[in-house]
Amino acid sequence: MEKIVFDNVIPHVFAHQEDLKSDIWNNHALFEKDKLYLVEAESGKGKSTFCSYILGYRHDYEGHVRFDETPIPQLKVKDWVEMRKSHIACLFQELRLFPELTAWENVEIKNKLTGFKQKKEIGQWFDRLGIADKLNSKVGHMSFGQQQRVAMVRALVQPFDFILADEPISHLDDRNSAIMADIMMAEAKRQGAGVIVTSIGKHMVLNYDKTYRL
Repeated sequence: MEKIVFDNVIPHVFAHQEDLKSDIWNNHALFEKDKLYLVEAESGKGKSTFCSYILGYRHDYEGHVRFDETPIPQLKVKDWVEMRKSHIACLFQELRLFPELTAWENVEIKNKLTGFKQKKEIGQWFDRLGIADKLNSKVGHMSFGQQQRVAMVRALVQPFDFILADEPISHLDDRNSAIMADIMMAEAKRQGAGVIVTSIGKHMVLNYDKTYRL
């Protein structure tokens, strides 16, 4: 997949809002591989909705969302399985980790789908992120900031054309934010992937190719 296109997309909830000003809603927005994007939004402007549209979890909109030239409503269940396994990685705002499993088990569940990463490389990421000592700790016993770092590692252990990082550093200090950004960008560059970062405030300090405001 080379691009994601939003073409005159408007969520149903905003359909009758006459004063809507957005770079994405009811507009044309293009996301291409090998480029870096920031999507900024105020609370209530549809940031989570935007992410849900890309991931195919919601379809309550007018207009068109396309992967290359394919409108996403044409994708079948098996297509979405392949898309989420090998084409779109995501660090969810709410993380979606299994609290009863260890940090390693949460990552390995994802990695086993494709066998994409070796344990040594995953361990190096844990070490750089300062959570190597949490590898065998249950996620439910970890702080939210530590869980964010686990969720980032999990997002990276698959092949992807795009990675969607939804408020990835909301609970991290500047040092850990910079380390996470460096790891994410290095892996995205290695895969030639596009990066979409969302934020309603604090965001990764990166050289974005384009910033969209919802």
